[in-house]
Amino acid sequence: MNKDRLEWIISGLNQYKLTKNEDQFIKTTLEDFNQKNALTENQEVRIESLYKEKSKLKPNKSSNYFSFAESTPPKTRPRRPRVRVFDV
Repeated sequence: MNKDRLEWIISGLNQYKLTKNEDQFIKTTLEDFNQKNALTENQEVRIESLYKEKSKLKPNKSSNYFSFAESTPPKTRPRRPRVRVFDV
């Protein structure tokens, strides 16, 4: 796995609330990659499967500035018709 792919997966995982074990695994995986410039096959399989598992869920964190919150629009009052008065 190359560095760009690993960073892409981690940025995708940052959208989700992770357990302590998952968070610790990601941190150690990053440290291992920074030291050795490679991951073990087991680490690659585990991080890929973690990403696939989490990507099926709704993100808990909003990482996109333009994402819309799921809420009902505010209620508005109907406009009253304007009465025009003519001077004759």
